[in-house]
Amino acid sequence: MNIAVPLIAALLATTAQAVPASAQGCGPLRVPGAAHQEPTHLADLSTAGGRTDPADWAGLTPAGLPAPTPVSGTQVDGYFPDTSTGNTNNGWAHDSQFVIRLPERWNGGLVVAGSPGVREQYANDRAISDFVLARGYAFASTDKGNTGAAFHQDGKRPGDAIVEWNHRVTQLTRAAKVVVAQRYCRPPSRTLATGISNGGYLVRWQLENHPELYDGGVDWEGTLWSANGPNLLTFLPPVLTGYPTGDKAAMAAAGFPAESEFLWAFHHQYYWDLTQRIYREELDPTWDGDTVAGTPFCAPGTPSCDADYDYFSRPEAQRAVSRIALTGRIGRPLLTLHGTLDTLLPISQDSDVYADMVRAAGRGALFRYYRIEGGTHVDSLFDAFPDRLRPLTPCHRSAFAALEGWLSSGTRPPASATVPRPAAVNATECALS
Repeated sequence: MNIAVPLIAALLATTAQAVPASAQGCGPLRVPGAAHQEPTHLADLSTAGGRTDPADWAGLTPAGLPAPTPVSGTQVDGYFPDTSTGNTNNGWAHDSQFVIRLPERWNGGLVVAGSPGVREQYANDRAISDFVLARGYAFASTDKGNTGAAFHQDGKRPGDAIVEWNHRVTQLTRAAKVVVAQRYCRPPSRTLATGISNGGYLVRWQLENHPELYDGGVDWEGTLWSANGPNLLTFLPPVLTGYPTGDKAAMAAAGFPAESEFLWAFHHQYYWDLTQRIYREELDPTWDGDTVAGTPFCAPGTPSCDADYDYFSRPEAQRAVSRIALTGRIGRPLLTLHGTLDTLLPISQDSDVYADMVRAAGRGALFRYYRIEGGTHVDSLFDAFPDRLRPLTPCHRSAFAALEGWLSSGTRPPASATVPRPAAVNATECALS
């Protein structure tokens, strides 16, 4: 097709609509192992006008986050072979979808992420992709191989769906390194892992199990899976029992301090019940017999009610969790940040414990841990409670910059600490020291 060059320039200057990718670098872009891929050149790879899905990243960042910097380059969307079909992005009923973004102005690095929660591959776009693209990194993200509240239907054995999450991040990291080399005629000089919630768990697991693929990582409130506890299945059932009856002692014992009470109603409605049921179904499907993922908001005493679930009496669940468990034996530098008012993954049951695991494993020299006072699990809640919370997005960006300095110049990040909530809070600043 012959199109006048001025028309192409005008299109690129005025719209982020996709145009066919041009031949660049050391040959055509081919994602190793992909069953399907679509390279596209875009005038802007950011969420301001690029190829993304706003519904996938909704609610994860504060409204006051500055607008992203436009970054031109090539985006590769596609999927790896898989049999599950929950992800309908791009008109494909196919899981194991990925996105790889390759900026025109490249700093030599690659950032890899897995999606938080059970979201899809674009979930990190506003919080992470916009930020790292503006710094010159290539970026790759995966949907982890299964998506949505029915993710537990994927796989045959308890824990298979989460085992696949780790495999898909490893698979994408290896493939993205090759794609980067194709595009820029050399492999990345630095590969970093980062992610939110379940994505933070993936960072921890990758640095424990595949440190050879990475130079370091930033873990943003990663989920803790420990076969001996604590984990989601140990602290959520007491909450499902204690919250409806107003048992604040039970809530505190489960890790939810009184200071977080203003967030309990929201989390009871949207998070605690659903999270307990779908993860319990993934890791212990025989608990409720033929019922799929339990009975929503059942009262304690109801047969097979998840409010009565007792993880420590369920060896089947413990065996499944052992397949995905963390050890703390990281092999590369890791910075962890977690909000003290996290009301889904309470900090005392999660990152406080993981920090102890890292130190007990003798890896403390590779680790920094920042407890962010006033931070909670999703930053959109800061917009509802600006007088009580603070967003974690700027703290993640500060931690990422600190990791860059650690790796490039040997400048050690600030010591692990509880970072106080400042008197004036905004969506752009977070000093870790």
